Amino acid sequence: MPHSGHSPDARKRYEELKAHPVALDLTRGKPCAEQLDLSNDLLTILERTDYRSADGTDCRNYGGLDGLPEARALFGELLEVKADQVIIGGSSSLSMMYESIAHAVLHGVPDGTKPWGADKPRFICPCPGYDRHFSICEHLGIEMINVGMTHEGPDMEAVERLASTDPRVKGIWLVPKYGNPTGVTLAPDVVKALAGMKTAAPDFRILWDNAYVVHDLTGTPDELVDGFAAAEKAGNPNRIWLYGSFSKITFAGASLAAMAASRANVEWMRKHHANVTIGPDKVTQLRHARFFKNLSGIRAHMQKHAAILRPKFEVVQGILNRELGGTGLATWTQPRGGYFVSLDTRQGCATRAVQLAADVGVKLTPAGSAFPYRKDPLDRNIRIAPSFPSLSEVERAIEVLAISIMCASQSASSSA
Repeated sequence: MPHSGHSPDARKRYEELKAHPVALDLTRGKPCAEQLDLSNDLLTILERTDYRSADGTDCRNYGGLDGLPEARALFGELLEVKADQVIIGGSSSLSMMYESIAHAVLHGVPDGTKPWGADKPRFICPCPGYDRHFSICEHLGIEMINVGMTHEGPDMEAVERLASTDPRVKGIWLVPKYGNPTGVTLAPDVVKALAGMKTAAPDFRILWDNAYVVHDLTGTPDELVDGFAAAEKAGNPNRIWLYGSFSKITFAGASLAAMAASRANVEWMRKHHANVTIGPDKVTQLRHARFFKNLSGIRAHMQKHAAILRPKFEVVQGILNRELGGTGLATWTQPRGGYFVSLDTRQGCATRAVQLAADVGVKLTPAGSAFPYRKDPLDRNIRIAPSFPSLSEVERAIEVLAISIMCASQSASSSA
């Protein structure tokens, strides 16, 4: 039976947990060591004399700004674009996002007439969303505007109103499949609307961070409509900047990232990117191309990831249902993929619940992190990242969180 958040034993259970503190970290969506071990063959896949790519490039040397042909082809399959629309970066797609926006702020983009920075640019930020997206905007002086998320994607009425009426609105952040942290995959109608909507800024961009494109947890994965094709069909071929990486597929700190875009955008990015680097790490590109060979290789590899992650997500759901189901104290998502569960407490309870959990030794991403400027206007959202701890540690941590939510809810009711 679920425990009531207003039963007298919630505080007693919390004090018992606090008497035996733990040290558990659920702050980031990091792969666990068992997941990283799946890719250890990358370390030895190249022989001492095996350093040339399919086109004869010596991968030990400078050059190759766009990336190796076989690496571009691999990302093309993964992201469903043509290989010549791909630019390979280092290990971080976040770096490529930052760089592309920084170039836009300083120099402008195709379809525009001046740098974004000339007009105090603004971005639409569906939330809860990815905190590091918002950090990029804040760092570059881009004003952020909250819009809500539904089970099909962002509130399109609000998005279309903002984009169509304000020429300073230059873009929108999206994680289109298994969004961070909601787990939402954009519905076909939402993709179509985003691709074709009228914008006051002719140089409006969609930052399409497809970080979880193959990160399915179940046998019935979500299907995502091809946003690139939808934008081209709508007559907006330059609208989408698409990003992806192998960071949660192989080694989180030593993988590959890529940006894909229209040919006009690729030429633009190449021009500015040439001032940032003489060329990316082609040895790592060669390793990944040899390791996976094609999209089928990637999908087979991701089934191994799912086998490790699925039980952790099942434990999260099981304990939340056991402790909080039917109490009215919280609601939470049940994603079919990705890395997170998004939980909403009652209004005004999230910060207190996260602090109570921390006092027992369970670290969570600070409440409000999934919102621009780290301010959740209702103080209710908590992001759960169960990938890194062991299964038993996840079980312990979610029990602590659930009881902390009960206690925070009790305190809020008492002070009301």
